[in-house]
Amino acid sequence: MLPHAAADISRDGKSLILAYDHGIEHGPVDFEPNPDTADPERIFELATHEAVTSLAVQKGLAEAYYPDYEDDVNLLLKLNGTSNLWRGEPDSAVNCTAEYAAELGADAIGFTVYGGSNHEVEMAEEFRRAQEGAREHDMGVVMWSYPRGQGLRNDASPDVISYGARLGLELGADVVKVKYPGSAEAMGHAVEMAGPADVVMSGGTMRDDKAFLRNVSNAIDAGATGIAVGRNVFQRDEPERILDALEAVIFQEVDPAEALAIAESDD
Repeated sequence: MLPHAAADISRDGKSLILAYDHGIEHGPVDFEPNPDTADPERIFELATHEAVTSLAVQKGLAEAYYPDYEDDVNLLLKLNGTSNLWRGEPDSAVNCTAEYAAELGADAIGFTVYGGSNHEVEMAEEFRRAQEGAREHDMGVVMWSYPRGQGLRNDASPDVISYGARLGLELGADVVKVKYPGSAEAMGHAVEMAGPADVVMSGGTMRDDKAFLRNVSNAIDAGATGIAVGRNVFQRDEPERILDALEAVIFQEVDPAEALAIAESDD
């Protein structure tokens, strides 16, 4: 990793990445709780919210929508992704290059690596090409570090998540996205293992406001620099409201209950 490489997708050293790669990774089912969000235009509009420091999308959405939002949205372009129709050992098809991401105006690239998969070696080599390509264009690098595969009995264990954070550092990511390991203490260990690389918590499946914000607050208290979140924002009926609360929790380190009160007062 390089110092300050992620500055274009952060604010005051903190990040709120609005992730919208779900159309390829999970399919239309993720849009059913809030059907309006199947329209990418709705998400690009959400990404103009002051709390959002970057929007993570695949290249097709960037080609179609980003030109209209380039003045208001920082683009984090995902370079790989695999549909939920795939049932093999965890892998992720490379569908874009760092060079093309730069042509589209991306501020940073994102890349998934499944440590522990039978395809780990291949994916690490693909990440190397992406990471070095990003450096040639002065773009930051975010690794979706999700250890999983036949070699792992429990891919959600704190030790495995910390290992994922370390993989990000060792392979040259500026920001490592990991799952929340269940406690602030375990998150702190993952942050320690990532060294100088920033760690952001994965938003995961949608939870109620209080539980979700409490996990985010715990992660920030443990040294995480923010969150990469999709469903916990766009599956809600009022996604702007949760973004207001997240802004208070992440950037002002406000208690979740107070953050919700702030969000409600802004309605």
